[in-house]
Amino acid sequence: MTTTGIRRANSEPGWLRYLLLTLALGFLFFFLALPLLAVFVEALAAGWPAYRDALFDPEARSAIGLTLLVALCVLPGNILFGIAAAWAIAKFDFRGKSLLITLIDLPFAVSPVVVGLVFLLIFGAQGIFGPWLAAHEIKIVFALPAIIIVTMFITFPFVARELIPLMQAQGKDEEEAAISLGASGWQMFRRVTLPNIKWGLLYGVILANARAMGEFGAVSVVSGHIRGETNTLPLHVEILYNEYNAVGAFAAASVLALLALVTLAAKSIVEWRIRRETQMLAASLTPERP
Repeated sequence: MTTTGIRRANSEPGWLRYLLLTLALGFLFFFLALPLLAVFVEALAAGWPAYRDALFDPEARSAIGLTLLVALCVLPGNILFGIAAAWAIAKFDFRGKSLLITLIDLPFAVSPVVVGLVFLLIFGAQGIFGPWLAAHEIKIVFALPAIIIVTMFITFPFVARELIPLMQAQGKDEEEAAISLGASGWQMFRRVTLPNIKWGLLYGVILANARAMGEFGAVSVVSGHIRGETNTLPLHVEILYNEYNAVGAFAAASVLALLALVTLAAKSIVEWRIRRETQMLAASLTPERP
């Protein structure tokens, strides 16, 4: 096939391009932009004083603080597990490797509500460890530990899933070279591995943080819905909406929307930096023409 024929085969009529673009923009407007705008309009429907009072309500402040605390507690575990799992899968061959990859994807396949019920059966009053925990006055279910545990389970694949293909593509030649030159394991990780995976790691952390702050199903089962104590921001929105407190519900939802927008902006910046570094690397590897 000639160059002209290839160009014709890969080109679309102008009307088709505009139609597809219109459909895509219409979808984004009606299913993303319009609902997001509606959240802020409803939150401010009763005026700024009512919006401010809804956010400064003690229960709202407690829900916001608990949401941020859970995310802060979950992310270090996600980072450690993600790096360790990705390193093991990308750098070593061992029996059970496929099983480990399958288990990492398990939270994507299981409903969050089912996850909450499973941990309730394990740590609840009638669960496997319930009597022992009650005898030692250790409270997990309907308290902060259960919320952290289920959120950790829901979010732990994100960092690993971003790092595994990245580290597999990079191979292990640089690490082996560093070891052969006398670097210790920590020096190899800090000076070779970490710089190579830093943007992928940050990308996975952003995704895990977004899921941790917005998790509803699993947290709803194990939290107990105790006002001012175990209600995260999504649960607080549900309670207010069920009580017909539309201003309070949408005000709390607007905080989640703002957190989502911040997460989206951070995600876009990381993607831009990844593309930029990839282009610079490709340019440096391209031989100059005489």
